[in-house]
Amino acid sequence: MHDHRLKDIVPFVASVECGSFAAAAQRLHLTGSAISKSVTRLETRLGSRLLERTTRSLKLTDAGSAYYQTCLRVMEELAEAESVLAAQRTIPSGRLRLALPSTYGRLAVMPLLIAFCQQHAEVELNLTFSDRFIDLFEEGIDLAVRIGGSPDLPASLGYRHLGRERMVFCAAPDYLARHGYPATESELLLHPAVMYERVDGTTKPWLLTTAEGHAYWRNVSHRMALGDVDAQVQAVCAGLGVAQMPSWLIAGPLQRGELEIILPQQQPDGFALSLIWPRRKQLLPKVDALLTALEQLPIR
Repeated sequence: MHDHRLKDIVPFVASVECGSFAAAAQRLHLTGSAISKSVTRLETRLGSRLLERTTRSLKLTDAGSAYYQTCLRVMEELAEAESVLAAQRTIPSGRLRLALPSTYGRLAVMPLLIAFCQQHAEVELNLTFSDRFIDLFEEGIDLAVRIGGSPDLPASLGYRHLGRERMVFCAAPDYLARHGYPATESELLLHPAVMYERVDGTTKPWLLTTAEGHAYWRNVSHRMALGDVDAQVQAVCAGLGVAQMPSWLIAGPLQRGELEIILPQQQPDGFALSLIWPRRKQLLPKVDALLTALEQLPIR
């Protein structure tokens, strides 16, 4: 049964691409009758009409269009798998689709990807920058970089933990010169806070640690709440108050002297950084090379 499925897919795809059974038959070195019977057999098994036939051409139905795209993905994956198993090519090549967090992807991942592309000229990268949850299989993603999210993943996905971000409190030097340096949590709470606003309109609480080292979340009042981390950094650099942000996000402003870390004793671990990919693609040289390159991602 499975053999028939694969046998029928090839004539169907060829018919769509060639525009007629006769042209498909010529490409596959079969008879037009054999191609027609194969497509009819496929439609019967699926219980859905895939092609509208006329005397001059073939046209995909809506169901046929969706099935055609699925067939293309299956054939592409089979070709990749055969290439790997045959070990006929060890040089990373071909297209890679990556899903990256918006800001972290731009600041931390892009420098490594640029170096990766310079080293592997035969690899083509397609990048998606988004902070939303992305289904790797549904959107055809070869590898995703994630900050946060559940580590409980299906067996079909590979997972590599790279560390946890470090959360730090910070403010602009001129702000601290005017308002003073808070030395305790109580003093910190007296300063105006610049917070991150979630999609649902709530503000992300501060992550603090007790004297015993136990982490806990605390909601605080704020002067400003922004739904964009880049805007949050700008507001703090402009001296509008204090904020808690991951160290990777403010590495540049810290290095340039635009921000200073305050309450250095309060630097709890935040969300985890991980690489996630479909396991069936891990043997592909291009995916394996990319996983190796991204193991150097900075997070602290």
